Amino acid sequence: MVEVRSVPCMNAGNEAISYANNSLLQKTVILKARLILEEAIKDILMSKGFPASFNVADLGCSSGPNTLLVLSEILDTFYGMCQQVNQKSPEFQVFLNDLPGNDFNSLFKSLPTFYQNLKKDKGDQFGPCFVSGMPGSFYERLFPSRSLHFIHSSCSLQWLSNVPENLENNKANIYMAKSSPPNVYKAYLEQFQRDFSSFLSLRSEEIISRGRMVHTLSGRSIPDPSSKDCCYLWELLTKSFLELVDEGLVEATKVDSFNIPYYNPCKEEVREIVEKEGSFNLDKLEIVEVNWDPSDDPSNEKNKIGIIGLFPFGDFALHCVSGNPRSRALDF
Repeated sequence: MVEVRSVPCMNAGNEAISYANNSLLQKTVILKARLILEEAIKDILMSKGFPASFNVADLGCSSGPNTLLVLSEILDTFYGMCQQVNQKSPEFQVFLNDLPGNDFNSLFKSLPTFYQNLKKDKGDQFGPCFVSGMPGSFYERLFPSRSLHFIHSSCSLQWLSNVPENLENNKANIYMAKSSPPNVYKAYLEQFQRDFSSFLSLRSEEIISRGRMVHTLSGRSIPDPSSKDCCYLWELLTKSFLELVDEGLVEATKVDSFNIPYYNPCKEEVREIVEKEGSFNLDKLEIVEVNWDPSDDPSNEKNKIGIIGLFPFGDFALHCVSGNPRSRALDF
């Protein structure tokens, strides 16, 4: 079994092949979830009032401009609410989380400019905002008990903690495909069920009562796990690998043994896991279509993917709310 935490993260830096310069799709998802994010923040303030300090965690933050875009949206919402009710701004403690191999250095280098712009746009009386890095897997405990008001993730929870077991007969495929045997679909689903359930349980220990979570993840719009929604791009990548095998550039055994630790759930699967695990109340679960190529003609339907969430779920938007220790609210 290959643990994802041991796998390198997104390409670092600001080069042409870096994640920072190839994350327009992820930015599109963040912007589509903007209203849900704002609603979740406002719900917290309505139920809890303005705390002296507001603690936020962004899980799977990666690096590049998208990371601070999410933080800017949160702070903009607070600023508007403070202005509306003539309320003093809280202090903000923000934890940016990703695997230890993430390019945290680039994030930290961008913070001085971020702080300057925050002060320029909102004045000395807003904040202050303190940003810290929190390396580690979100399939483990990351924060002290009852320490977070708001938890966010975007385009992250579809990544599994491990490659599913018992995929030896998924030869000439790197993911679920129409040619995959039934046990492959079962193995992927069970791994996602374990991971997502564990994620919810862990976060329920870290979030305050009546806190909120908003998560977006890449999903599929129909129950069929071999649908074009989630398998099309991986099948194209598989064909590319097999062409390299034919050309003698890659060994066939390496392709046969390689499987992507990734799962695109459907809406029904997400709902079932949240309700069965029981730590959170599911406030919203929305599906949003996003073109795989955000620069493509929006009328081009062929590469669109479904979005699921409890407040935004990467191709899904998911919103959950926390009540008591076993009854919380999530915004996916």
